Amino acid sequence: MANAHPHGAQPQLRWDIFCRVVDNYGDIGVCWRLAAQLAQRGQSVRLFADDLSALRWMAPQGCPGVLVEAGLEPAASYDAPDVVIDAFGAGLTLAVVQALARRNGADGRAVAWLNLEYLSAQPYAAASHGLASPVHGGAAAGVRKWFFFPGFTPDTGGLLREPDLAQRQARFDRRSWLRDRGTVYAGQRVVSLFCYEPAVLPDWLLSLAAQAAQRPVDVLVTHGRAAGAVQAALAQLPTDWNPGARVTLRYLPALTQPDFDHLLWSADVNFVRGEDSLVRALWAGVPFIWHIYPQEDQAHQAKLAAFLDVVLEGPTHPGLKQYFYWWNGAVPGPAPQLQEDRWQPAFAAARARLLAQDDLVTRLLRFVAENR
Repeated sequence: MANAHPHGAQPQLRWDIFCRVVDNYGDIGVCWRLAAQLAQRGQSVRLFADDLSALRWMAPQGCPGVLVEAGLEPAASYDAPDVVIDAFGAGLTLAVVQALARRNGADGRAVAWLNLEYLSAQPYAAASHGLASPVHGGAAAGVRKWFFFPGFTPDTGGLLREPDLAQRQARFDRRSWLRDRGTVYAGQRVVSLFCYEPAVLPDWLLSLAAQAAQRPVDVLVTHGRAAGAVQAALAQLPTDWNPGARVTLRYLPALTQPDFDHLLWSADVNFVRGEDSLVRALWAGVPFIWHIYPQEDQAHQAKLAAFLDVVLEGPTHPGLKQYFYWWNGAVPGPAPQLQEDRWQPAFAAARARLLAQDDLVTRLLRFVAENR
């Protein structure tokens, strides 16, 4: 595995991360993982966010070395750090920008201002990663700014991954975790569902019921939009949609980030959405289907195609990519069959390739060390 411990000669720096919450799970979820992983590697981190409500259940214990601040407008006494991360276009206030300019070069080192962008497998991510955007005028004149693009290839910013992830997975007890949440594992198919509101959800439930004639299915439905979507789908189905009640729907409470990982490790196939859960599904090492965030101009379909080409490269079972496109409304027709056993080699190969690369925090620390 590539070097996952960049401690060595890395100095402790002060980092500020600014996060404007659009999706309570996605934006703040990525920013919290980033903040926690920086702190776990000896960095001092402040996380500023305009909505902290999701952290109450996502990370109730906090993390040593991470200070959480409500709002994107710091106090008048704001002291600019060594590194500022503007996450997903949150936007820095004038007061923050002015503080960066005052701090810049004060100790002979430049303040690093990084725009952390959204994850994409499209070519622009690699082409734009690490590009400088010099600030020549205005309040931030002289401050150095860069674009940092997460990605799936060595020429991007990589993916968030804890150094001890493999060890935690090896210790994980699937049966015990499921039992504690009301599911006794007895060989049934276990499916996790974390989605938006896919139009095909009623057809999906019917297809699960048809396949359950051979093997019962437990669907672990996550809290929030997924649970609401399932309830709406059930209202569209006849009362006898589930013969013999061989599909069991289990509604979960809101999960901490570690327990969300445990959910993905417990399932035979995962349905995930957005950015953070996509990465966690990759590390889980079991087949998954990604519900990409839908956009009105259909730009998400090109993003989905790029992901499938880059991450699931090489020969894959022909039904796999079709399932991704069907779930995301790109192709019509009846629900394809879940075939996770046949799909497993493609996901195992993708995970192995990504584990061989440095993770995002390792690359980020290196990038800052080289550019300050």
